[in-house]
Amino acid sequence: MATLWLLLALALLAFALLPLIRRGRGGIERVHPGHPDAADPERYGFLRQEELDVRMPGPDQDLVDVLDLVGRTGEYRAAAQLLAGTEADGETRWQRVQAFAGAASLELRERPGGVHQTPGGQWLRVWRAEQPKDAGGTAVHAEFLAQQAWRTSVPGTDDFRIIMEEARDACERAALAAPGDPVPHLTMLSVARGLGWSRPEFDELWGKILGVAPHHMGAHLAALHYTCEKWHGSREEAYAFAEAAAARAPRGSLLAALPLFAVFEHLPEVNLVAGFYRSEVVVRAIHGALHAVHSARPDDPMLAHVRHLLVFFLVRAERWAEAMDQLVHVDGHVGALPWSLSEDPAETFAVYRALAVAGYEANGGNPATLPG
Repeated sequence: MATLWLLLALALLAFALLPLIRRGRGGIERVHPGHPDAADPERYGFLRQEELDVRMPGPDQDLVDVLDLVGRTGEYRAAAQLLAGTEADGETRWQRVQAFAGAASLELRERPGGVHQTPGGQWLRVWRAEQPKDAGGTAVHAEFLAQQAWRTSVPGTDDFRIIMEEARDACERAALAAPGDPVPHLTMLSVARGLGWSRPEFDELWGKILGVAPHHMGAHLAALHYTCEKWHGSREEAYAFAEAAAARAPRGSLLAALPLFAVFEHLPEVNLVAGFYRSEVVVRAIHGALHAVHSARPDDPMLAHVRHLLVFFLVRAERWAEAMDQLVHVDGHVGALPWSLSEDPAETFAVYRALAVAGYEANGGNPATLPG
C-alpha cells in the first residue's frame, strides 16, 4: 500500500496546485496559484486545508469536546462518562474507543517522557489505576496497546509480538469487564491479524462477534483485513467475504458497501488510469456503495467512512458530480480511509477535492448547481 500511495502522489503531482478549468472543453490543466480560472473549493463552502479535522471521519461534537478537555487538562473522567453513556453495541462506541486510544498513543509519541517530563497519555494510565474494572477504560487500554504495536513496531519482530500479546491479554480483561460488548472482540481482530492466528482461531473469534453484533460495519472492516491477500487470505477470499456480508445485510445497512473496501485493499499498484476505475468489478462495487449510502440512516456513524472512500473512487473514475455530492457531506473531517494512510491526510484529501471541483466546473458545474 505504501507503493500505491507513492504512485498516487506522482500521478497527482501535476494537480497539487489549484487546477485550471477549461470551461466548455471538459478538460483540466495545471496553472499557477491565483490564476482567475483556477478551481477554488472555498467557493463551495469547503474548509481550508489547515482547518480539516484529521481525528475522525465525520462530526461527533461530544467526542471533540471531550478529546479537547482531556488533552487540555489530562483528566480522564469526562472520557469515562462519555463512554459509559454510549450504546454498547453500536458503531459510535467503537469509534470513540478508537479515538481515545489514538489520542493517548499520539500523545505518547509526542511526549515519550523523561527525567523532567511526564509522558503523554498519562490520563489513560491514571484511568486504569483508579478504575481498573471500568468497561470503557479497559476497552480503551486494549485498543491503545494494539495501536501502539502497529505504530511503533514492525510486524513479525519480537517487540511487535510482545506488545500484541499484551493487547490480547487486555482484550480478554476488557471482555470480562463488559460481557456482550463487541468492542474488545473488535480489537482482538487486530490482534489476530498481527499475531497471525490460524483460520480456525479467527473463525471462532468472528463467531463470537457475529453472536453479539451481526451487522456491525466496523467489525466487518476489521475482519476484512485478515482475509486480504497481504495478510492471511487472498483477493478471492476477501471479495467472497465482502460479497457475502453485503448479500445478507439488512435494508439500510452500510454492509452493502463492503465490496468497495475489498477492492480498495487490492488495488493494483501500477494501474492507476481512469479506465481501471471504470472496470466492471470497480463500477459494481461503487454502485453498491452508492446504494448503501442512499439507503442508510443519515445519522449512521459509519456513513462518513463510506462517503470518504467513494470520493476517492469517484474522482479516479472522473465521476465529478457524484464526487462533489459526497464531498458536500464529509468536508471538514478526513480521519478515514483512504486519507488516513497518507503522511498528511488533510493534504491528500485537499488534492482530491480540488480535482473534483476542477472536473465538476470543467463540465459546466458551479456552486449554484451543487447538490444540497
